[in-house]
Amino acid sequence: MEKKNTWETYSSKQLKELEKINAQYRDFLDNGKTERECIDTIVNTIEKSGYRELESLIKEGAALKTGDKVYSVWMNKSIAMFQIGRKPMTDGMNILGAHIDSPRLDVKQNPLYEDGGFAYLDTHYYGGVKKYQWVTIPLAIHGVIVKKDGTCVEINIGENEDDPVFFVSDLLIHLAQEQMEKKAAKVIEGEALDIIVGNKPLLIDKKDKKKDEKEAGKEAVKAGVLDILKETYDIHEEDFVSAELEIVPAGKAREAGFDRSMTLAYGQDDRVCAYTSMQAMLDSDVTDRTMCCILVDKEEIGSVGATGMQSHFFENAVAEVMNLAGEYSELNVRRCLAHSCMLSSDVSSAFDPTYASSFDKKNVAYLGGGMVINKFTGARGKSGSNDANAEYLAHLRHIFDKAEVNFQTAELGKVDVGGGGTIAYILSLYGMECRTIPRVLHNISLKFGKQSYNIFLLSLVLLNNKLLNYKEHINMQELTLTTPSLLFSAVSLILLAYTNRFISYASLVRTLKEKHQQTHDPKDIAQIANLRKRLYLTRSMQILGLLSLLFCVVSMFFIYISWQIIAAWIFGIGLLLLAASLCVCIWEINISVNALEIHLQDMSSK
Repeated sequence: MEKKNTWETYSSKQLKELEKINAQYRDFLDNGKTERECIDTIVNTIEKSGYRELESLIKEGAALKTGDKVYSVWMNKSIAMFQIGRKPMTDGMNILGAHIDSPRLDVKQNPLYEDGGFAYLDTHYYGGVKKYQWVTIPLAIHGVIVKKDGTCVEINIGENEDDPVFFVSDLLIHLAQEQMEKKAAKVIEGEALDIIVGNKPLLIDKKDKKKDEKEAGKEAVKAGVLDILKETYDIHEEDFVSAELEIVPAGKAREAGFDRSMTLAYGQDDRVCAYTSMQAMLDSDVTDRTMCCILVDKEEIGSVGATGMQSHFFENAVAEVMNLAGEYSELNVRRCLAHSCMLSSDVSSAFDPTYASSFDKKNVAYLGGGMVINKFTGARGKSGSNDANAEYLAHLRHIFDKAEVNFQTAELGKVDVGGGGTIAYILSLYGMECRTIPRVLHNISLKFGKQSYNIFLLSLVLLNNKLLNYKEHINMQELTLTTPSLLFSAVSLILLAYTNRFISYASLVRTLKEKHQQTHDPKDIAQIANLRKRLYLTRSMQILGLLSLLFCVVSMFFIYISWQIIAAWIFGIGLLLLAASLCVCIWEINISVNALEIHLQDMSSK
């Protein structure tokens, strides 16, 4: 199946919009290199769009209604956003899901030590990393240190131009003969990923206290680092015990390539999907079904822990929202989750000619090919997979094709080569329909095509507004502005015919009146009675036809403001009114035959 390159579909205006939204996306990457930073950035953004904190609404005892926007943050590392729809929540939600954690190095609880004249921070790598990629690159420290009195000190060192950076050392090539013979997984051991944070000893006054003479004490380099931490952040060595410090690549997100067609940055797995999911919520209007966006932590290590998708924080948040909406019961929560549809967004691999043997060319995504749908994830024999139903995929295809969205399908590499998963399998345990809509990434250096970001964002907005429960609506055609307008010409012609009949009847009545005044023929009385009935029926035909036209116009207005359900009901009433008008017309035609029968009987008697 050949797919058009998305770059070829953009107009010059769309290309300008593309550059604008990608600049915003790069800012998000720069400001959110950890889960906590992502949550802070997201909350600041969505509150400007009218979202309110769930906990505050619970304390106020507020009642939620259609269109209300709420969010719930859990431990500053996960968030659930809701926009209340027109239908009851028991009919299900449209859910967007992604994760905001990325592979990194975590600082241990007793990390600071000195060896060979260097001060180090001991680390433990987090998630799936190629350890050899972390050596000799500039690194930054992000996170928080919480002191015993509860004071939270935010740390962000290495991102500003005048900040120092940190690094993991590597063996120089001249001495690396033995190292180069090791397998890639062993070239750099996990315990060797300690970052160098200093080399300058702290000088103290000599014991003899001679003026201006100082000397280095025991572990003077480590002491020098601690002295800087005390002076700058008012923290002590024991405060590392209650710290969450993450080591990430330093530097800003950059445009890549002479044509600037790609973005190169750390953390795009999976913040590219997190940002687009959030933005899709902000760009979506009120829909029939409640919209939801879940952005969670710990996906890189199995979605475990209190802030991972396997925790009950999301289910608890849904229960609280339903309670404020006046719908809560344990059964209703289960019904809501079971009737929901989810799009789990995560990254997928893109074809790399350099490593072509790892891909099945027929079932791989390509940079420039648009967003990608993975029917299933997992490894080897679909182990750990969430496999979407064919009916659900058909429903997505219908939505995409109708909106002319450029998309592709793929698997994550060749069978038995590798694999992966998303949070979709966890929410599928509730019985909801879940599908993975990945973004296309090239490799661990995290390159992706700008056009792919744009089409992905637009697709999530589209799906948020259009996604239905396919079990109820898979055969239902979407009502559009053109549907009611199709009746305009038909109703106009019918009304013209009705008007002509009315005019002819009015002329016939005047003629019969003059004839009756001259001849007083008893048959004229029967004709006048027949005409009176036909005139009233013609009036009813015209009124019903006009009401049908009016309801079609009103239906178009509600389609225009995206009130699909009301529009469908009004359009249905319009169709019934038109049908009633036609039925009255049939009745009137039958009476017209009776009028002609009077003349025929008169001719037969003569």
